[in-house]
Amino acid sequence: MIERYSLPEINAVFSEQNKYETWLRVELAYTESLVSSGIAPLSCLNAILEKARINPKRIQEIEVRTNHDLIAFLESLSETVGDYARFIHLGLTSSDIVDTAQMLIMLQALSLIEKKILRLTDLLRELALKYKKLPEIGRTHGIHAEPLTLGVKFLLFHCEFKRHLERLAETRNRLSVGKLSGAVGTYSQNTPELEKNALASLGLSPCPVTTQVIQRDRIADYFYLLSVIGASLEKIATEIRHLQRTEVRELEEPFGKGQKGSSAMPHKRNPIICERICGISRLLRSYLIPSLENIPLWHERDISHSSVERVTIPDASILAYYALEKMTGVISGLTVNESQIERNLHLLGDAFFSQRILLHLVEKKGMARDKAYVMLQEVTHCLYQGGMDIRKALAEHKDLRAVLSQEEISDLTDISHFFRNLDAIYERALK
Repeated sequence: MIERYSLPEINAVFSEQNKYETWLRVELAYTESLVSSGIAPLSCLNAILEKARINPKRIQEIEVRTNHDLIAFLESLSETVGDYARFIHLGLTSSDIVDTAQMLIMLQALSLIEKKILRLTDLLRELALKYKKLPEIGRTHGIHAEPLTLGVKFLLFHCEFKRHLERLAETRNRLSVGKLSGAVGTYSQNTPELEKNALASLGLSPCPVTTQVIQRDRIADYFYLLSVIGASLEKIATEIRHLQRTEVRELEEPFGKGQKGSSAMPHKRNPIICERICGISRLLRSYLIPSLENIPLWHERDISHSSVERVTIPDASILAYYALEKMTGVISGLTVNESQIERNLHLLGDAFFSQRILLHLVEKKGMARDKAYVMLQEVTHCLYQGGMDIRKALAEHKDLRAVLSQEEISDLTDISHFFRNLDAIYERALK
């Protein structure tokens, strides 16, 4: 991943150093299992622990010759450990180490991503509570519909990210496995017990059945999680981008001191962070397809998945983490223009009361729905021209004035009606 979108803590997870250290953790866990089973002497484990050194530069030098990174890693270990290296990787195959370590690395990344989601979820909850009673016009097809509150909008986002935490827990469960079952997964040179003990020390469970690799549907779940998180981030970013438009101007992402919006136009304050998040979300979705294509490998395995995952797992993880960080900054520094929200709410002369009036005419006045609908269209479409609100328009419509008293019009155009179930929504969402 390019440096611009890489944050140091997630970058460290996918560093070569951490990869080799995690490979060593898996090898040591298995050697310890050999010792516990009496297959290898305790002295070998102590010697390996004391002498084993990770030297990425040396590993890469050896790989030039071997054209095999795991073998280069093992040869490098042999150079530092000496004779006891014969108890490293005993009865295993490369994918045992690479796949098991990959699960551990992805779990490390998930822990970092989870912290970001938790923080964002909390911030969204805070805004949902803060703006619970701030009326805002709702929009469908981009056109004014009926009011909701700004708080409900953030409550919706909060609940969505709570579901991502549930998905993350499920994904963590599917990734918390390892595989130390040998060449084609049959334990031909070791035993399930050796595998079980080694994986337990790593906090993993054995896959119930494997080939030479851990099956890639598990990893596809990881990519789905990251892509759907990205889609939700884009959902919030798109909403802010629209509400920041000059004609709307209800919300605004942070604009820092000294920040510049345009090289040509000094007045510009552009939603560049939200736009960046939308672009990153496209990338995250694009990584899902190759993860699905990695599931059907030839027979017990080929390595067509390997070159894909070397790119997609780090890049998708780093991008998702970065996008969560950026959205957290947007939400924590968000400007809410309450006066503009109020202005936009009444922009069409409160035409949003049309449904309530329609139902009153049908239910209480016995009017045919189609007839009532046509009359209210006449009234409310005139409001698009401006200069009048719905109360005056109703009072001036001959047929409607005949069936609606001034008291009824006042009651039917009370905005509190739209929020009478607000507490129930919040109670259900936040319990």
